[in-house]
Amino acid sequence: MMERFPVSSSAIAELRYDADTQALEVQYKNGGVYQYQGVPQDMFDQLMNASSKGTFINQQIKNAYVFVRVS
Repeated sequence: MMERFPVSSSAIAELRYDADTQALEVQYKNGGVYQYQGVPQDMFDQLMNASSKGTFINQQIKNAYVFVRVS
């Protein structure tokens, strides 16, 4: 089950993460929702601790994990 994490970000409205399936879902403020597969817990923890969530996703997540656009 995906757990919701509201974040303070200029670009991201909410993060959702399921540790069992290692699925990260990113809801952007522009309405797009993307799900990244195989994101380990430690990478998610780093994301949650990053000063800029958007920059972290752009640099560490986007090009490293398979993703699908959910909506």
